Amino acid sequence: MAEVKLIPLEVLLGQPERAAAQISPDGKRLSYLAPLDGVLNVFVGEAGTGSERPVTHDTNRGIQSYLWAHDNRHLMYLRDKDGSENFRLYDVDLDTGIERDLTPVDDVQCRLIAHRKQFPNDVLIGLNKDNPQLHDVYHVDLTTGKLKKIVENPGFVGWVVDGDLKVRGAVGTTPDGGAVIFVRDDEASDWRPLLEVPPEDAESTGPVGFTKDGKGMYMQTSVDSNTGRLVEMDIASGAVEVIAVDPNYDIAGVIMHPDTRAIQGVTVYRDRLEYSIFDDSIRGDVEALQRLNAGELLINDRDHDDTTWLVAFDDDSGPVKFYRWDRVTKTATFLFDHRPQLNDYPLVPMEPFSFAARDGLTIHGYLSFPAEVERTNLPTVLVVHGGPWTRDGWGLDPEAQWLANRGYLCVHVNFRGSSGYGKEFLNAGDHQWGAKMHNDLLDAINHLVGQGIVDSERVAIYGGSYGGYAALIGATFTPDVFKCAISMVGPSNLNTLIDSFPEYWKPMIAMWHKRVGQDRDFLWSRSPLSRVDDIRIPILIAQGENDPRVKRAESEQIVAAMKEHGIDHEYVMYENEGHGFVKPENRLDFYHRADRFLAKNLGGRVE
Repeated sequence: MAEVKLIPLEVLLGQPERAAAQISPDGKRLSYLAPLDGVLNVFVGEAGTGSERPVTHDTNRGIQSYLWAHDNRHLMYLRDKDGSENFRLYDVDLDTGIERDLTPVDDVQCRLIAHRKQFPNDVLIGLNKDNPQLHDVYHVDLTTGKLKKIVENPGFVGWVVDGDLKVRGAVGTTPDGGAVIFVRDDEASDWRPLLEVPPEDAESTGPVGFTKDGKGMYMQTSVDSNTGRLVEMDIASGAVEVIAVDPNYDIAGVIMHPDTRAIQGVTVYRDRLEYSIFDDSIRGDVEALQRLNAGELLINDRDHDDTTWLVAFDDDSGPVKFYRWDRVTKTATFLFDHRPQLNDYPLVPMEPFSFAARDGLTIHGYLSFPAEVERTNLPTVLVVHGGPWTRDGWGLDPEAQWLANRGYLCVHVNFRGSSGYGKEFLNAGDHQWGAKMHNDLLDAINHLVGQGIVDSERVAIYGGSYGGYAALIGATFTPDVFKCAISMVGPSNLNTLIDSFPEYWKPMIAMWHKRVGQDRDFLWSRSPLSRVDDIRIPILIAQGENDPRVKRAESEQIVAAMKEHGIDHEYVMYENEGHGFVKPENRLDFYHRADRFLAKNLGGRVE
């Protein structure tokens, strides 16, 4: 590895130079996130002039995402305090530079619901102000800043807004862990059920939006199918028209015309993201863009005239590249790399692989090999994704690059319970936390050991959230498999995890019981804390003090138990963080600790 340049953690995992590029609705201005005195803020300037300047001035956690209002004058963004996830909605007037807090209420979470081109000054949001478990719908007038409740929530967990900015759809939950999609003909009508979703379909079914005439609703649903299909349902008759389906994978994304609301195409995530285009008017654009770069094409933004697109290419072995695409001239203008310094370092590809689990189920994943070494007997880090009802994909993964650069094989596994592979695969994870879901991880390592790729004596397990739980399971249930473990915001006791969910998660408790379990003795038997005395490997645990999902007690109770048993461990708690680490100084501190921890236990390189 001596000939491979060491990549500094700051380059891989610090702040990007620029990110999240968008175009203004009129197509004339470019915006992006960039550090201002080390903190991410929004920059805006005339497109193609390099005149971008900061228009927000956050000095704390930075702005993680933002969007243009359709009036071309305001930018909106959500921001919380120290990771609490009690987000407030802010805006900045680009003409005056004035920033406003549009939801100045403490201990309340704001969710952005909808805004439409035809109503440029109007925004619909959800606030759990009157009932912490439920988000009522509020209207925000961007001209005056006035906030007004327009729909009181009778018990729904999600809302669907039609093209006229009317709240006409909703999602509710059922006591058995299922769901119901509701509709109403207009805002004066009563709600009625449109689709009853069984528990086995609830995680892979949901509304996409209304058709332009408001008479139909697009849905991604696995009802009457194994994979999640895109369908249009007539809200009067309930008749279903299938628009797109793949026999093996769920529909991953939908391309909808911003004005006609016609479906122009879909994406399916196999080993990589693949497009199916239905609308000939954009087929040439997508095909030309795919010829431009080998990375994953992401259509991030479209202006009001739909003549200018803002696209990005996510490449597994290079920085994310942003382009402006002119649909009239069919020309692309390169804007920037999000981390241009990465061009100076040796990055490695993500290689898809698959194997048969011990019960015959096919499991997919990705391997990132260290460069310039023989692919035999490698020290290995098994990185477990969070969720767990999500999946790992292909593209630039800074953690994979970090680990491969240090000399480790990085293994990502889409274990049963991961999404995207159909409901049978997802439902195979029900009640399998710490059991078959964990066995899939072990089977991945055994498969690679059997091929001579992995050194069975030098394997670490690492992850955040559910992945942190999996790391703790690895240390407690199967300590002989792993040399060490790293858990970031991982739950240690499934009973206290569920007991301490934030109020706005309480309506979804039935889904958790269906997916994870309800009996307290059963949940305890699948909790790492129940076997803490079996730990025989060193553990690094990192936690955010204000995490609303996995409370700090989840880390502290297992740390206390390890202290009592004299178990080798390192614990770091970041006082101004939540479910994951946002502030760059905290992120880098964590990764430096992990860098040293892995080098000590697996023998890799360290910065």
